Amino acid sequence: MSSAPPQAAPPLRHETTAGNYFVANYPPFAFWKPEFIPQFEAALNRVPPTLNNPTSTPLGLYTHIPFCRKRCHFCYFKVYTDKDSSEVRGYLDALLKELTVYAGKPVIGGRKPKFVYFGGGTPSYLSPDQLKFLTDGMKRLLSWDEVEEVTFEAEPGTLTDHKLQAIRDLGVTRLSLGIEHFDDHILEINGRAHRSKEIARAYAFARDIGFPQINIDLIAGMVEETEDKWRETVAKAVALQPDSVTIYQMEVPYNTGIYQQMKAGGKLVAPVADWETKRAWVDYAYREFEKVGYTVTSGTTVVRDPAKVKFIYREGLFTGADILSIGVASFGHLSGVHYQNHHEFQPYVDAVNAGKLPVYRALIPSADERYIREFMLQLKLGSVSTEKFKAKFGSDPREHFAKPLATLKEWGFLTNGGDQIGITREGLLQIDRLLHEFFKPEHKTGRYA
Repeated sequence: MSSAPPQAAPPLRHETTAGNYFVANYPPFAFWKPEFIPQFEAALNRVPPTLNNPTSTPLGLYTHIPFCRKRCHFCYFKVYTDKDSSEVRGYLDALLKELTVYAGKPVIGGRKPKFVYFGGGTPSYLSPDQLKFLTDGMKRLLSWDEVEEVTFEAEPGTLTDHKLQAIRDLGVTRLSLGIEHFDDHILEINGRAHRSKEIARAYAFARDIGFPQINIDLIAGMVEETEDKWRETVAKAVALQPDSVTIYQMEVPYNTGIYQQMKAGGKLVAPVADWETKRAWVDYAYREFEKVGYTVTSGTTVVRDPAKVKFIYREGLFTGADILSIGVASFGHLSGVHYQNHHEFQPYVDAVNAGKLPVYRALIPSADERYIREFMLQLKLGSVSTEKFKAKFGSDPREHFAKPLATLKEWGFLTNGGDQIGITREGLLQIDRLLHEFFKPEHKTGRYA
């Protein structure tokens, strides 16, 4: 008897259309609901059963700084460009009030964070005095003496030598520069506030004062990007010799300026590179970095020295750590419950000032959903250890995910051998669309890029 022919992978969507592509969590945010907030509040009052056990769930702290000089045309994060100094100070006060509430909850119970992450928005929008006020207050509430990594996102145009030194003095160990591109026209047409001269100056001084790790972000396929300009940007990034590089493929979510322009013009296809081109450009960048000794460590990341360069925040996020998240629209995970704060500025501040937690929606993932979440997120790193999953969840992922893994194997994207379930380079470049194969039926949207 002849065997059935291999199942072909679904055709790639060529054009970039509106919508979210990047898989950041599971179950998807659309399934997080206000009616689950009471369960989240109950979880805050439970003492973790392994609180004093060295193998207990690690704690991380995420702080969202929503201020920017300009809103990029492709930005879909909750950011504000119109807040004056009094509103900024009011927001910082609110962050500390929110953290005060959490610090007193049994779920924290004196635990100390292992990692701290400042995201945005633009954390480097704040002045040195504002940053010191915020971080001094945070350290009083949750000691940083066991913190192994402090990550700080920065926009090059906001960084003076004085501010960079202040950021380093705060204890930041990983500076993440939102460069995105080195061509001034590309930066301008996509709404970025900085230009290439500011990149060069900020990067050089950051190197001089000794940040342990400097990461730069790039985006492949921006508006009016060309292959020649992309190759020039990759060459300039290689020449800087950063400790790590994160490369995203341009997507156009619905709440971006680009989508609003598309909607106004009645267009369905975004004015950015198609998916095939973006994947080819990212692959080109990876190969150029590999030529000089870098290692690809995820679908979005290359690192200069994997033995030294760590992403402790990412490791925690991908392996089920508790992440105490504060600030407008921020999302976290505590004691088995996902939660997200109010997604508008004033409701967030008003709730905190009224002595309430500013949580907008929550969700308690089932045991199976937690398994799916961690497996999918770790698969974005290129491989998953079956033994680690068996030890943690009690079942072999090869059996647990037999059907989707068989599908990926038929499509030619799986490298399955020994302890590791691995993804080919071609699969890694489109990992987010492949992850939908692991979604439960009720969570699938039918969208593939």
